[in-house]
Amino acid sequence: MSALEGWREEKQAAYLYHVVASTEAGTSRQALFLELAGEAEKQAAIWGKIATEAGLTLPAYTADVRTRLVAALVRKWGARALRSVLSAMKVRGMSLYTQPALGHVSSKPGSELAYRHKGVAHGSNLRAAVFGVNDGLISNASLILGVAGANANQHWIILSAAAGLMAGAFSMAAGEYISVRSQREMFEYQIGLEKEELDQYPEAEAEELALIYQARGINREDAQHMASTLMAHPARALDTLAREELGINPDDLASPMAAAGYSFFSFAIGAAIPLLPFCVGLSPHSLTYSLTLTGIGLFAVGAVLSLFTGRHALWSGLRMWAIGVLAGAVSFGVGQFLGVVVQ
Repeated sequence: MSALEGWREEKQAAYLYHVVASTEAGTSRQALFLELAGEAEKQAAIWGKIATEAGLTLPAYTADVRTRLVAALVRKWGARALRSVLSAMKVRGMSLYTQPALGHVSSKPGSELAYRHKGVAHGSNLRAAVFGVNDGLISNASLILGVAGANANQHWIILSAAAGLMAGAFSMAAGEYISVRSQREMFEYQIGLEKEELDQYPEAEAEELALIYQARGINREDAQHMASTLMAHPARALDTLAREELGINPDDLASPMAAAGYSFFSFAIGAAIPLLPFCVGLSPHSLTYSLTLTGIGLFAVGAVLSLFTGRHALWSGLRMWAIGVLAGAVSFGVGQFLGVVVQ
């Protein structure tokens, strides 16, 4: 990052800190973000000095369109709703909106905290897999019913459902890969910036971290001592800055390929269930068997989702089954209508 880029980013952060502070009027967070704005101005001055020593001329800072748009959204919806966007624009302290209490200042791989983070990640993967199965079930069962409603023979149903399975699975995988890859790149970029700033002005970074600790209820002296102690260990300091300033767990960045794989196979498994009776053998009752398996699958998915929602398994299963029935009925009706129109 060049000196001018560093100067602009810090000026932009200071501008946004003031906007966030204005939305937190009357709270302890207002003072925090105003102090962080002051720290950002100090860091901008450091970059500005480097730039002028290199013979560059600093322009007058004017917020660009993106920054003004984000500022307007923050004023309307609040910093909590925009915390991911603000974090990507180098606004620190967003972890205050996601972590209600100060946890450990560091977490090494193998520690209890690290395992808790990984448990959350595994839980998210399981949840994504369950939803993937559900998407496959509903979408392919609806496709089969739509084609059946148009009075197509079973060969056309098999062809359409197989194409729907592959198209849906690849679409889900591609979408998940792009989503997770983009998020990971943003996190890696932010961690890289944090490392560069830690090398460039560790005292200023320590002051920012101390301010965040203070906002969590730690007195000023203890907060400054904790932050100063961390700065003596660069690797731990970077890990902690990522967690406390950015709200990122560096040990738990999601893998785009793993996310894509989960989405692909979970969707494919779900989509294969309504297709299976047609593939086993052509029968006048294949559609009935397909709908029966789909209904059982939807109920099972709903029951499993109750583990995440805390709702009763029977109620959750029946609700998911009802949603599937509604989607299938609409698809069948549309298929019948189009079948008549086309003919």
